[in-house]
Amino acid sequence: MSIEKDIKQQKPFKSPFQKLVVNILYTNNWMNNDHHNILKPYGLTAQQYNVLRILRGQYPNPITVNGIIERMLDKMSNASRLVDKLLVKNLVTRCDNKDDRRACDVKITTKGLDVLKEIDVMQEQWESSFSSLTPEEAETLSNLLDKLRGSN
Repeated sequence: MSIEKDIKQQKPFKSPFQKLVVNILYTNNWMNNDHHNILKPYGLTAQQYNVLRILRGQYPNPITVNGIIERMLDKMSNASRLVDKLLVKNLVTRCDNKDDRRACDVKITTKGLDVLKEIDVMQEQWESSFSSLTPEEAETLSNLLDKLRGSN
């Protein structure tokens, strides 16, 4: 289905760029809603899931909250608050940084790793639903989005 049909667009877009913006925003919301449904049974938000994935990438080493912020997909998230919520769920630990007393180190727990392992299975199934694109098309689309953002 086209973006025009999905949003029941009556008039043509003013430009291909306007259509692109609307399509990206619509697709982002569509993907976020699907992803939310994967995370919901685990009581996780997309931002908390992002923090856990960052911590898994660092495992077994800890990372500071500032290090988490640098790697987050959503730069507007409050990483300290997210870590606090993950602490309550026993998915991460936090301790003082030995090199910087103002910073604290965060590390994923075994429980956090186990939760991610379960989500990975669902995530792979969800990603396989994108099979309307070939791997080459997925790579091309990803490269075009990088180009749009000015990334190299």
